[in-house]
Amino acid sequence: MHVAIAATVLAAAAWVYLLAGHGGFWHTDQRLPTGQPGRPGQPSPAALPGVVAIVPARDEAGILAETLPSLLAQAYHGSFDVVLVDDDSSDGTASVAAVLGGAAGRDGHPPAGRLRIMSGAPTPPGWAGKVWAMEQGLRAAGTAEYVLFTDADIGYAPGTVTGLVRAAEAGSRVLVSQMALLRVGTFWERLLVPAFVYFFAQLYPFRRVNRPGARTAAAAGGCMLVRRRALAEAGGLERIRGARIDDVALGRLLKKCAQPAGGCWLGLSTELRSRRPYPALRDVWDMVARSAYTQLRYSPAALAGTIAGLAWLYLLPPAAAAAGLASLVAAAGPASGAGRAAAWLTAAGVAGWAAMSVSYLPMLRLYRLSPLRAPFLPVIAALYAAMTADSARRHYRGRGGEWKGRTIPATSPRADGPAAPR
Repeated sequence: MHVAIAATVLAAAAWVYLLAGHGGFWHTDQRLPTGQPGRPGQPSPAALPGVVAIVPARDEAGILAETLPSLLAQAYHGSFDVVLVDDDSSDGTASVAAVLGGAAGRDGHPPAGRLRIMSGAPTPPGWAGKVWAMEQGLRAAGTAEYVLFTDADIGYAPGTVTGLVRAAEAGSRVLVSQMALLRVGTFWERLLVPAFVYFFAQLYPFRRVNRPGARTAAAAGGCMLVRRRALAEAGGLERIRGARIDDVALGRLLKKCAQPAGGCWLGLSTELRSRRPYPALRDVWDMVARSAYTQLRYSPAALAGTIAGLAWLYLLPPAAAAAGLASLVAAAGPASGAGRAAAWLTAAGVAGWAAMSVSYLPMLRLYRLSPLRAPFLPVIAALYAAMTADSARRHYRGRGGEWKGRTIPATSPRADGPAAPR
């Protein structure tokens, strides 16, 4: 009993630290920096620098109709082009994109973004498929000052690209990245998707990412506006050519090479929305298991530590609260020694469980879900622990990084950068 009390008290104390001192990871206040044209450092609408959006697309024919028109329709006061790289698709992705590109100008006006569709070359040895598609788009991007790497499933609200560029210009930033709002239409999406963003922010607290002197670096691959000259000075995409987690690797590369000349910024958005569905548990499971073990640098020790840490931090408090309450009832109150111990165990468990629930509320609010879901975070954490374990299993069976019929070969830890700051 005394060991259980000590472990539970430490877990509750850990949650106090996470709430008060872990970069405010649980807040959702990191939104795109804004400014008014005409202020120092703010370009006027007529003087916005050129942007090329690069869209790697592999078997995305079914989703492009929901996303590509919103990118082509951006009312951007500057040069704006879109390069879609057809990454060896088998579903007619290029044909669908061509039809959508033509439809964007059928109202008598040309589309705001000019679309170029290129067929991707075979992936060279040592390159991850998506990074190679990004590299090919970059080579075809002309001389634009900014490159917007974006996924094929991301829909853009009007004015989003303008806001990204203004934020980059105002803060002399070399990278501005936004985490798109993910779908929460089905039971499994509502249960697991907000937690995916929550755990990502716990690994990479956005406030620390945005602090120039902090070591924490990351990005969200669905939307990454990059200052092209800074990327070239950092060595280009070849420096991360084998990265399975390309967005985090790019964020680390640019933050390391940009200081002190410019900063990187990562935040949340409701103006960007991912249209990719995850209707079943298997869909979310595959998304996480594809890269979770990569994040742990293929280390069995890190895997064991992560699963043990999740169990201690998320599962122990509610389990201790339930066990303590049962013992307290059996002891007929806290008068006896056993009763006092049970009361301590219950109190520590409830405190830790309450703190973790509070930390989840802002994310639920962002996704417009009921706060009554917050106490179920331990169940969600248990599922994510199982997904992480399965990611390791897939790796050792030669299926790590499998996506749309392609298995990305495992690379050295250097390709994805150092382990994420905890």
